[in-house]
Amino acid sequence: METPVQIVIFGASGDLTARKLVPALAGLARKQEPPGGFVLVGVARRHLSDGEFRQDLRAAQPPEGLDDFDGFAPRIHYVSGDVRSPEDLRRLGARLDALPGGAAAGRLFYCSLKPDLFEPAVSGLAQAGMLEQSTPDSPWRRVVVEKPFGRDLASARALNQLLQGCLREEQVYRIDHYLGKETVQNLFAFRFNNTIFEPVWNRRHVELVQITVAESGGVESGRAAYYDASGAMSDVLQNHMLQILALVAMEPPSSLDPEEVRGQKVSALKGLRFRSSPDQSVRARYQAGEAEGKRVPGYLEEGVPADSTTETFVAIRAEIENWRWSGVPFLLRHGKRLKHRFTEVKVQFRVPPIQLADHVAGEDFLALPDGTVCTLRPNVLTLSIQPREALSLSFSVKSPGGGMVMVPAHLDFDYRDRFGESTTPAYERLLLDAILGDPTLFLRADEVEAAWRFTDAVRASWAGPEAPPLLEYAPGGWGPPEADALFHGCEGGWSRG
Repeated sequence: METPVQIVIFGASGDLTARKLVPALAGLARKQEPPGGFVLVGVARRHLSDGEFRQDLRAAQPPEGLDDFDGFAPRIHYVSGDVRSPEDLRRLGARLDALPGGAAAGRLFYCSLKPDLFEPAVSGLAQAGMLEQSTPDSPWRRVVVEKPFGRDLASARALNQLLQGCLREEQVYRIDHYLGKETVQNLFAFRFNNTIFEPVWNRRHVELVQITVAESGGVESGRAAYYDASGAMSDVLQNHMLQILALVAMEPPSSLDPEEVRGQKVSALKGLRFRSSPDQSVRARYQAGEAEGKRVPGYLEEGVPADSTTETFVAIRAEIENWRWSGVPFLLRHGKRLKHRFTEVKVQFRVPPIQLADHVAGEDFLALPDGTVCTLRPNVLTLSIQPREALSLSFSVKSPGGGMVMVPAHLDFDYRDRFGESTTPAYERLLLDAILGDPTLFLRADEVEAAWRFTDAVRASWAGPEAPPLLEYAPGGWGPPEADALFHGCEGGWSRG
């Protein structure tokens, strides 16, 4: 890759560019990746010079990132333009031709745009001849599309048809930044490179899997209109959480070929089923109240319509109908204004068929409201994704002394303790993969559609005559207590992080 790459960001005046994309590119520039180097061209409607654009970006960087940014800044350029204007796109093309690499450079077009601008941006680039890659030897042209990939199955299919009408599927990189997180990728590596776990990763030994994405904040400033049109289901569960689920549940691929890996993820999502009944999902929104020692507004005070019915909390019990997972519940939970922020996966293994211990310590019991006494599951594998990046395995050991008194113990692995530094930022990893043409960690068209098919089934149950009510919950807790009922019998309860 001797010719410099040209990276074009549409919507370059937005928050994503300043907070995530530019720091990621500055990190790559410091590491001299890719080897041939790259230049960045920001495109937005504001009239700015290159210098003014660089100053705006620099002002948004944290103090610890300024050295990287200053080293990268000379490569940053700016073109004022509207993606819907053919004339502006022609000016962009002329500017790219004049930059290092010229027309022979590989070009990565990043659509950091509102969803309604995806179509005119991609169509305009195609009509301007800027996406042509007619032969294997032609300079490559790729397009990165940020979520949301549609708002339901029908719109996702329409977006895929548009993209595939202008590009070949291998030129499309649908990005979900969760897949760039080191611990999310480690789900794959952990499973398929440790034979002590793969033999028990199935319905015979796994009792349930729970996935939680908990947020302590509410609706961020400026996002109320977007969030109210999507809600917890579409904003997080449909994409981030189902991607994690796919990595947990997928079958082993025959190789690390991107299509082999992505194909197995799609198969897992196609098997995901939601039983359409009121007791299989819970939806709610946060009220005003106290959280972290201060008063916080309720969702209806965040600048959304007074008659909004958008959920800020969702919990679902689902299953995967295939040979490996039949009968194993997958419990998914996401909410805003919860007690603290964390993302994790818990794989809960079944209890032994016979309890041979003479006595189990009292802390290993759980009393249910109906008087049933349950033995807590001694073997749980916890994969912490954020803010802590770690793995933990729980098990029982005998307490010293007479009698068979069992107590819980843990084996722990922490990324920071082991490697001495934080992991590579998600966008840095994903941008490098897009430049190098590795689509493994990006979503394929059928993967997006499979996720929406499941999501639409849940939302359809919320629109029917037996829809679960939209509950309310106090901020700073763990959401509505009704979500606890998604665990049956002695299965346990939701993680507290």
